[in-house]
Amino acid sequence: MLPIKLSKDSREPIYHQIVNQIKALIAGGHIAAGSALPSIRALSKQLEISSITTRRAYQDLEAQGFIQTLQGKGTFVADISEGKKKKVKVSTVRKIMENAVETALSFDYSIEEIEEIIQDILASHSKEKGDNN
Repeated sequence: MLPIKLSKDSREPIYHQIVNQIKALIAGGHIAAGSALPSIRALSKQLEISSITTRRAYQDLEAQGFIQTLQGKGTFVADISEGKKKKVKVSTVRKIMENAVETALSFDYSIEEIEEIIQDILASHSKEKGDNN
């Protein structure tokens, strides 16, 4: 079972959410190259969505080189370069941070207040890891 969480409230289409989350799982090393992915039918059932939506996500992932389908055998994670993995990580984190900044700005936070929040978050994570920074 893939740890995918869909947001029905998001403006992002469901198939994009699936594509982005699977790419993040692959780039983050949570799913290794060669690992079998659930069938379209199984993933559709797990996520309680149409198999057409899941098929579209898998087609996009295959077109981008993240997965490959072998007729009669299933769908597997492709072996992707470290550069491609890094690009996915950077774009994923950047998108999340852009959304967070946009949300803060919509609440009339100043740039300085947003920076302060980010510094507080970084400081709390540093303490959790036992860093002295």
